[in-house]
Amino acid sequence: MSFGQAISTCFSKIGVFSGRASRSEFWYFYLFLLLLGIVINIIASLFNLNGEGGLYGVFSFIIGIIFLLVELSVGCRRLHDTGRSGWLQLLLVIPCVGIIILIIFWAQPSKPGDNAYGPPAA
Repeated sequence: MSFGQAISTCFSKIGVFSGRASRSEFWYFYLFLLLLGIVINIIASLFNLNGEGGLYGVFSFIIGIIFLLVELSVGCRRLHDTGRSGWLQLLLVIPCVGIIILIIFWAQPSKPGDNAYGPPAA
């Protein structure tokens, strides 16, 4: 899956917590989030928007909620692809250790063939 296809797939499946997501779909989407975050922070710095409320604060809150939903759904589908429950994302509430465990799970190869969560990701 290409970079553009991964982003398109993730946004078209916003809020879909069933099914499976390939490694490339998951990691390309996180690369997109990283690059987008860098660009937004540079723009906010240039226009001195950091720390100010108002319209920027409302806009960033709404966008943050949307991206959080997409992140959780693609993370859940990625865990499904490795044969694990999407509920394991609750490990994120454990400081430091939780994210390390999830990164290990997300980086593992897909389980071949069908599993309890459906057919392999395309």
